[in-house]
Amino acid sequence: MTFSFQVEATSGEARAGRLVTPHGEVETPVFMPVGTQATVKTVPQETLEQLGVQILLGNTYHLYLRPGTELVRRMGGLHRFMAWERPILTDSGGFQVWSLNELRKLTEEGVEFRSHLDGSRHLLTPESATQAQIDLGADILMAFDECTTYPADEAHTRDSMELTLRWAARSKRYWEEHRSEVPWAAPNDERRTPDDVPALFGIVQGGMYPALRRESAQRTVEIGFPGYAVGGLSVGEPREKTEEMLAATLPLLPRDKPRYVMGVGTPEEIVRYARMGVDMMDCVLPTRAGRHGLLFTSEGRVNIKGQRYAAEHGPPDPACACPVCRRYSRAYLRHLFAVGEPLAAVLNTIHNLAFYLDTMRRVRHSIKLGDCTG
Repeated sequence: MTFSFQVEATSGEARAGRLVTPHGEVETPVFMPVGTQATVKTVPQETLEQLGVQILLGNTYHLYLRPGTELVRRMGGLHRFMAWERPILTDSGGFQVWSLNELRKLTEEGVEFRSHLDGSRHLLTPESATQAQIDLGADILMAFDECTTYPADEAHTRDSMELTLRWAARSKRYWEEHRSEVPWAAPNDERRTPDDVPALFGIVQGGMYPALRRESAQRTVEIGFPGYAVGGLSVGEPREKTEEMLAATLPLLPRDKPRYVMGVGTPEEIVRYARMGVDMMDCVLPTRAGRHGLLFTSEGRVNIKGQRYAAEHGPPDPACACPVCRRYSRAYLRHLFAVGEPLAAVLNTIHNLAFYLDTMRRVRHSIKLGDCTG
């Protein structure tokens, strides 16, 4: 299957669509769980399938360091390596390198950084970051970008935006020359055809300046990509600022191409962003919160560590039909967390993922009914 996207229903600015990738179709708007190290922490792949996960996000920076993207390529790509046959999106590693702060040096060529694992030196460029993602065999790749620090003055933000635009053009050139080299497109794979190639998304930057966001969007669209991401958000700015930047950016992105907002958000936020016309979102929050005992429910957040839950018979969320809520009590989950049992993180994470996925299902349903403007 070649890459394509089609909007099938709208409600206000919200869109319900269908994203077609070489490893399957994705209904949008979609939430993508984060599989940083080729795994969604604590949750096996068959459980993710049972929950209805359509697409996972893989982390190029971490997989580049361990086990190495060349090794993953020799194993047949990330899908085979991690036994996941549904779509995968990989980030470029730009955000992780940005977060290294004092361990990196930025130049026109790329980013030189020291590994957080052993201090070894590496250089990521638009070309090498794109090649790493091709080696991983992702269905959707991201152009290499610089995530602008927050807060940053306008002059610095413009310089960062201009660098991202130059890197976007280089990423696209390299992708066009090498996109047919993905490991799952090999001639001996009978399930694939020569037309099955990954898609490369461009990334809009521009910090917290609406005019720069609009300029970045327009110029990124001029470069031309099959899809567009909005990066540089959820980096410490107030949430109202996040929405302001999205409002400045989204109207300038093509309506017939998927729109992906990177690294967001809470359940309430992903609903608001979907209503604004966002098609794809990812966030570590449901898995990270679950490992720390925080559950998202229809009744609000539940800190399962609390003593108040020690003798509660009811499920984590009475309105939830996930495997955890069908079987276990709040008292049991609280006990597991209190005694340090690893199963606590597993069950909490499964519930949180189910809550996020169900939230997106309801949003898609409301869009199709024409009732997603509230």
